[in-house]
Amino acid sequence: MLKSFARASLLAAALSLPLSFSAQAEEKTDFKVCWSIYVGWMPWGYLQDSGIMKKWADKYDINVEIVQINDYVESINQYTAGAYDGCSMTNMDALSIPAGGGVDTTALIVGDYSNGNDGIILKDKTGLADIKGQTVNLVELSVSHYLLARALDTVGLSERDLTVVNTSDADMIAAYATPDVTSVVTWNPLLSEIEAQPNATKVFDSSGIPGEIIDVMMVNTETLADNPDFGKALVGAWYELMGIMSTDSDEGIAARTAMAEASGTDLAGYDAQLATTKMFFTPADAVEFTKSAELPSTMKFVAEFLFDKGILGEGAPSPEFVGVAFADGSVYGDQNNVKLRFDPSFMAMAAEGAL
Repeated sequence: MLKSFARASLLAAALSLPLSFSAQAEEKTDFKVCWSIYVGWMPWGYLQDSGIMKKWADKYDINVEIVQINDYVESINQYTAGAYDGCSMTNMDALSIPAGGGVDTTALIVGDYSNGNDGIILKDKTGLADIKGQTVNLVELSVSHYLLARALDTVGLSERDLTVVNTSDADMIAAYATPDVTSVVTWNPLLSEIEAQPNATKVFDSSGIPGEIIDVMMVNTETLADNPDFGKALVGAWYELMGIMSTDSDEGIAARTAMAEASGTDLAGYDAQLATTKMFFTPADAVEFTKSAELPSTMKFVAEFLFDKGILGEGAPSPEFVGVAFADGSVYGDQNNVKLRFDPSFMAMAAEGAL
C-alpha cells in the first residue's frame, strides 16, 4: 500500500527553520531537485529513471539530478536549507515553509490540483452537517486540515464545533476501524480504502474546492534567474513525459505502470488516483490555470488558514505577511516581502514550442 508522506504536517519544520536560508544563486551547471511519493509527483522519478531528464539536461549542457526523498517534510526542509534547487510541494506548504521562512520561491511547473483525491468520511452518517460535535481524525496542519476548514464554511460550521485529533496518515485506516473514530479527513489511496467500508460515507471532497490544493514543482527564484536553462530543461522534460503518460499507447501504459509500481500500487490503482487528480497534461492548460483570476483568491484563503494556525512565518503579524506575486503582476500580501511567485513564463515557452 502506498505510504503517502506528501501532505504531512509541517509545523515543526516551520518553527525550526531560520529566516535566512537560501540556495546560493549563481551561474552553474549542476542542479538537484527532490520529490516525494504522491500521484502527481510520480513522473519525477520516471523522468530520472527513463533518461528523459538527462536528454533535456544534455540539450542545455547542464546536469540535473532528481532525488526521491521518502519524508515529505524533510524534502521541503532540505530545499529550504539550500540543499536542492527545486522540490515538489503543495501551494500551501510552499507559502508556509520556504516562502514563510524567507526563501524566494517560484512555481515553475503547476502540475495538477486535487479534484477528489482529498476527502471527509463520516461513519454511519450521510451529511457533512452531521460532523458537528464529532471528533475528527486528520493529519493536523496539513491540506486535510485546510480541506476541513473550507468544507465547514459551506455548512455554516467552524472548527469550534468539533474536536480535531492529530493522526498520522500511516495510522488512519487502523484508526477508522476502531469504534471511537467516527470521522476522518485524508487523501488517496487511504481515502478510497476507508470509503470502501460498509459504514463509511464520503460527505465532502476536494472537487468541492477545485483548484485550491495545488501540486507544484517549486524552484529557488534566484537560482532560476541566474540559470534559465535549468528551468527550460525541467519544463521540457516534464511536458515530454506528460505527452507520453496521458495516452494509452504502449509507451504511455508502460510509463504509468512504472509509476504505479514505484508508488506501491498497480496500473488500475494509479489510474484511479489520476482520475481524481486534475493533471495539466499540456503546458497551455497549466498556463491558463496559473493566469486564472481564481488563483489569487485561493492563495488568500491559504494565507488566512496558515495565519490562523500560527504557521505563516515566524512572528507573522497578519495573513498578508508574505507577498505572493501572480502572472498579471498583482501581489497578494506585502509587496516588500514577495517570496512566492506564480510565474508561467517557462510553461508558456513549452506551450509555444520555444524550448
